[in-house]
Amino acid sequence: MSKRGNYEAETERLLAPIAQRCGVEIYDIEYVKEGSDWYLRAYIDKPEGVNINDCENVSRALSDELDREDFIEDAYILEVSSPGLGRTLKKDKHLAKSIGEEVEIKTYKPIEKQKEFQGVLKAFDTETVTIETENAEKIFARNEIALIRLAFHF
Repeated sequence: MSKRGNYEAETERLLAPIAQRCGVEIYDIEYVKEGSDWYLRAYIDKPEGVNINDCENVSRALSDELDREDFIEDAYILEVSSPGLGRTLKKDKHLAKSIGEEVEIKTYKPIEKQKEFQGVLKAFDTETVTIETENAEKIFARNEIALIRLAFHF
């Protein structure tokens, strides 16, 4: 596993009991470099949505645990937030919760002369994702998908 993967997995291990205590679930964890800064981001959620107090409580408790364990070599910025309305669907558990929801799919290469598709998420498996568009059902190979997220409407 990569350094990044180890940091994310270890952070998830520390966050699990905190999330349970705070009544939230872990949506995702990412360790990324943006510019010259490293960010450790924990996305939390709950059915009625998270608020600033949820984020603050989880952030303080997680920060204390990260300081105690001290396994991340680099200086980093810790962020705890909601995954947002137009959340990225990275994992199978995200896709499973989003069946029947409208999603946006962006592909690496054009398919039928376009790279962006929108429709209702119908199904997925280890190899494919299926959406229902206005015109037809479309099946995408998962390795063709650059991004899939919930559609965000204003």
